[in-house]
Amino acid sequence: MKLQPLEDRIVVRTGEPEETTVSGLVIPDTAKEKPQQGEVLAVGPGRRSDQTGEIIPVDVAVGDTVVYSKYGGTEIAVDGEDLLILSSRDVLAKIAKK
Repeated sequence: MKLQPLEDRIVVRTGEPEETTVSGLVIPDTAKEKPQQGEVLAVGPGRRSDQTGEIIPVDVAVGDTVVYSKYGGTEIAVDGEDLLILSSRDVLAKIAKK
Protein backbone atom coordinates (compact mmCIF):
# COMPACT_ATOMS: atom_id res chain seq x y z
CA MET A 1 0.00 0.00 0.00
CA LYS A 2 1.39 3.38 -0.97
CA LEU A 3 -0.91 5.64 1.00
CA GLN A 4 0.83 8.34 3.04
CA PRO A 5 -1.49 10.27 5.37
CA LEU A 6 -0.91 14.00 5.86
CA GLU A 7 -0.50 15.98 9.10
CA ASP A 8 -1.91 14.10 12.12
CA ARG A 9 -3.94 11.56 10.14
CA ILE A 10 -3.73 7.79 10.55
CA VAL A 11 -4.68 4.96 8.17
CA VAL A 12 -6.34 2.03 9.96
CA ARG A 13 -7.42 -1.43 8.79
CA THR A 14 -10.70 -1.93 10.61
CA GLY A 15 -11.64 -5.13 12.36
CA GLU A 16 -14.48 -7.32 11.12
CA PRO A 17 -17.91 -6.70 12.68
CA GLU A 18 -19.20 -9.41 15.00
CA GLU A 19 -21.16 -12.13 13.18
CA THR A 20 -22.73 -13.73 16.28
CA THR A 21 -23.56 -12.75 19.84
CA VAL A 22 -21.93 -14.34 22.88
CA SER A 23 -24.98 -16.61 23.20
CA GLY A 24 -24.61 -17.75 19.57
CA LEU A 25 -27.33 -15.71 17.84
CA VAL A 26 -26.48 -14.61 14.30
CA ILE A 27 -26.45 -10.82 13.89
CA PRO A 28 -28.09 -9.64 10.64
CA ASP A 29 -26.14 -7.18 8.46
CA THR A 30 -28.57 -4.37 9.28
CA ALA A 31 -27.92 -4.71 13.02
CA LYS A 32 -24.12 -5.05 12.99
CA GLU A 33 -22.17 -2.36 14.81
CA LYS A 34 -19.31 -0.64 13.03
CA PRO A 35 -16.00 -1.89 14.40
CA GLN A 36 -14.25 0.60 16.67
CA GLN A 37 -10.77 -0.84 16.67
CA GLY A 38 -8.18 -1.64 14.07
CA GLU A 39 -4.53 -1.92 13.12
CA VAL A 40 -2.53 1.18 12.21
CA LEU A 41 -1.09 0.84 8.68
CA ALA A 42 0.35 4.33 8.14
CA VAL A 43 0.89 7.49 10.21
CA GLY A 44 1.32 11.09 9.10
CA PRO A 45 4.24 13.21 10.35
CA GLY A 46 2.12 15.15 12.87
CA ARG A 47 0.52 18.56 12.98
CA ARG A 48 2.15 21.94 13.37
CA SER A 49 1.73 23.78 16.65
CA ASP A 50 -0.10 27.09 16.19
CA GLN A 51 2.09 28.73 18.85
CA THR A 52 5.59 27.47 18.03
CA GLY A 53 5.33 26.10 14.50
CA GLU A 54 7.00 22.86 15.61
CA ILE A 55 5.68 19.49 14.45
CA ILE A 56 3.74 17.66 17.18
CA PRO A 57 4.22 13.93 16.49
CA VAL A 58 1.34 11.45 16.51
CA ASP A 59 1.07 9.16 19.58
CA VAL A 60 0.64 5.91 17.62
CA ALA A 61 2.92 3.91 15.33
CA VAL A 62 2.48 1.47 12.45
CA GLY A 63 1.41 -1.91 13.84
CA ASP A 64 -0.39 -0.53 16.90
CA THR A 65 -3.97 -1.61 17.59
CA VAL A 66 -6.15 1.39 18.39
CA VAL A 67 -9.68 2.10 19.58
CA TYR A 68 -11.32 5.03 17.80
CA SER A 69 -14.56 6.99 18.03
CA LYS A 70 -17.60 5.31 16.52
CA TYR A 71 -18.31 7.90 13.84
CA GLY A 72 -14.78 9.21 13.32
CA GLY A 73 -12.81 9.05 10.11
CA THR A 74 -13.38 8.63 6.41
CA GLU A 75 -13.90 5.18 4.89
CA ILE A 76 -11.93 4.41 1.72
CA ALA A 77 -11.09 1.34 -0.37
CA VAL A 78 -7.50 0.77 -1.54
CA ASP A 79 -6.52 -2.31 -3.55
CA GLY A 80 -9.86 -3.93 -2.62
CA GLU A 81 -9.28 -3.43 1.10
CA ASP A 82 -11.58 -1.29 3.28
CA LEU A 83 -9.57 1.25 5.28
CA LEU A 84 -10.31 4.23 7.49
CA ILE A 85 -8.45 7.54 7.59
CA LEU A 86 -8.67 9.08 11.06
CA SER A 87 -7.46 12.25 12.67
CA SER A 88 -5.28 11.49 15.69
CA ARG A 89 -7.98 13.24 17.76
CA ASP A 90 -10.42 10.43 16.84
CA VAL A 91 -8.13 7.81 18.42
CA LEU A 92 -9.31 7.12 21.97
CA ALA A 93 -6.81 4.50 23.14
CA LYS A 94 -3.99 2.20 22.14
CA ILE A 95 -4.34 -1.50 23.01
CA ALA A 96 -1.16 -2.79 24.65
CA LYS A 97 0.41 -5.93 23.21
CA LYS A 98 0.93 -8.78 25.65
